[in-house]
Amino acid sequence: MKCRICPHECKVNRKQGEKGFCKAGENVVIANASIHRWEEPCISGNNGSGTVFFTGCNLRCVFCQNYTISQEGYGKPITVEKLAKTFIKLQGKGVHNINLVTPTIYAPQIIEALNMAKEEGLNIPVIWNSNAYESVEMVKNLSELVDVFLPDLKYFDDNIAKRYSKVKNYFSIASKAILQMYSQVGNPIFNKKGIIQRGLIIRHLVLPGQKEDSKKILSWISENLPKDIYISIMSQYIPYYRASEYPEINRKLYQREYEDVVEHFFKIGLENGFIQDESAASDEFIPKFKE
Repeated sequence: MKCRICPHECKVNRKQGEKGFCKAGENVVIANASIHRWEEPCISGNNGSGTVFFTGCNLRCVFCQNYTISQEGYGKPITVEKLAKTFIKLQGKGVHNINLVTPTIYAPQIIEALNMAKEEGLNIPVIWNSNAYESVEMVKNLSELVDVFLPDLKYFDDNIAKRYSKVKNYFSIASKAILQMYSQVGNPIFNKKGIIQRGLIIRHLVLPGQKEDSKKILSWISENLPKDIYISIMSQYIPYYRASEYPEINRKLYQREYEDVVEHFFKIGLENGFIQDESAASDEFIPKFKE
């Protein structure tokens, strides 16, 4: 079977050991499955989010904070059956949701595992926490299984996407996927405790020197989705991994850069969202996959 799971459409036969852009093989590989308390308040709540970090990625971000799993392949193979049991085990710990981080490259196996888990009693919201670089068709395949979409809309300018994530046509692909996500789940619905049960939240990480690109992303959201859409504007950038090879992003974000983006959010009439303070730009909040 030729792999066409994501927009790269590498057409490699993963069952025969061939690997494409994402370097994933036939089996699912995960780096960690645990309770995560540092997501947006409506996701982590008091009990935490049942987070599964998948190994590999269909982007190659030069500043990736999780590069040990996204680029270097750290993790352990897991069967579909064991993955389903992992979801059930996390639910048993009282978490608010199952949070699938960078899941796109394993979409078929995850779909199978979710179906198994739901048959075994999985009944908490499932979050698809992705980089948004995915096909509309794949998003459609998740319509009966995923309750919350949490895409990180990274770039507006494709030249920036090529430079920092090594992909083509990022925005045109990601924006179509996000519109499809919205059509499936709509605006967030929260329970009485303020925990999200269903809906779309768009994340965006502001990069050093790229505030104008960030503003273009917010403007596109304002023009193509309802004004009350939820957006999480992140200031947590730290120059990790290979960022030192790119002088313009080899620093933390200036507070004024971030404030300009937040001001634009309000200026164009957007209404709902989450912002971070300067303390978010700390490696204290980055999961440690290798000790």
